[in-house]
Amino acid sequence: MPEGDSVWRAAHQLHKALAGQTLTASDFRVPRFATLNLAGWTVEEVIPRGKHLLMRVAGPDQQKLTIHSHLKMEGTWQVYPPGGRWRKPGFTARCVLRTAAADAVGFSLGIVEVVRTADEATIVGHLGPDLLGPDWDPAEAEQRMRAAPEVPIGVALLDQRNLAGIGNIYRCEACFLSGVHPASPVSAVADLLTLMTDAKQLLEANLGPGRRVTILNPRGMPVGRMAGRPGYWVYRREHQPCLKCGTPIRRGVLGKPNGEEERDIYFCPKCQPVLA
Repeated sequence: MPEGDSVWRAAHQLHKALAGQTLTASDFRVPRFATLNLAGWTVEEVIPRGKHLLMRVAGPDQQKLTIHSHLKMEGTWQVYPPGGRWRKPGFTARCVLRTAAADAVGFSLGIVEVVRTADEATIVGHLGPDLLGPDWDPAEAEQRMRAAPEVPIGVALLDQRNLAGIGNIYRCEACFLSGVHPASPVSAVADLLTLMTDAKQLLEANLGPGRRVTILNPRGMPVGRMAGRPGYWVYRREHQPCLKCGTPIRRGVLGKPNGEEERDIYFCPKCQPVLA
């Protein structure tokens, strides 16, 4: 599942390439929208909403539609010069949008659908405040998480209904920075605000080019991009020494309360005791 920073970068790349451009062709390779033709429509903007991409287009009659996509596990959007050769197999393309200036191709997208822009709330209205969006409201996000005090904090952070944009990497790293084991219940985490602030800072630090890192200096600048330096505090560092105390990092699994979607967690058993 992509992290919010990946979706933010994809949206900004698409917006830069397509905004203000008129579509010369569209090709939706999903049965429900296979016959939809948006040639002649103008791309107004492309925005991220948590892990969702919303591409708003306007027709010649000023009708407005939104092309909604979600990358899920393997999806990606790529931009090419007109007629450029694709870097991924053609059979994985789910949406192709062409303008005089660029071709945008969505490969292996988990969701592709088109809705009236006025109806966007039906697809993203359930999301909590977006850590990278103008609607970010930490008090609202905390209230949503506190409403289910028995849920493990590592599960609550991934629940996009609480706050939008955190994936497995950032939940592991933010929990480490707060000294909280991901399996600890929300009720045991006294300072949710700091934990969310750390996650937001890590996301914002990775909006530019280069590999994703979560080790920042006191000024909030990434230092893990230096050659030979670890990129993460705990994520995928099982058996390696904790960068704070030297204890070997451990890996576990943590799932939703209803048993769905177990995901790996990484933590330092010394720096992150399970809170009761």
